[in-house]
Amino acid sequence: MLYIAVLLLAILFIAYRRYYPVKGIQCIRESEAKELGRTVVDIRHYHEVHDSISIVIPYAYLKRFYSEIPQGSVHLIAGDRVELNLGVRFLRKKGFKVRSYELATCKSKGKKGVFDYGV
Repeated sequence: MLYIAVLLLAILFIAYRRYYPVKGIQCIRESEAKELGRTVVDIRHYHEVHDSISIVIPYAYLKRFYSEIPQGSVHLIAGDRVELNLGVRFLRKKGFKVRSYELATCKSKGKKGVFDYGV
């Protein structure tokens, strides 16, 4: 019975980290984030990045290269919600202030704290 409880807790923790939305960030475009003076970090795969003028570090490489990101406010660009949740939680744990994000499928409404993933 104890093994089942431990296994269930582990599954719940992994599911929370990956799928539960991160609160307190707004969905805005990359150009708006640049105007606000935020560092733009793109964590999509290299082949998905086309014309971004940002720091490109795919999520898989964040553990090795997060030190290349200047400290301060960060705008995150991700390919999907799971990548966004994992990236925001990792960067916050390392001391970065993730203030905004952009998804490939995001439809920004221009309201702070609104999560409209537009799937």
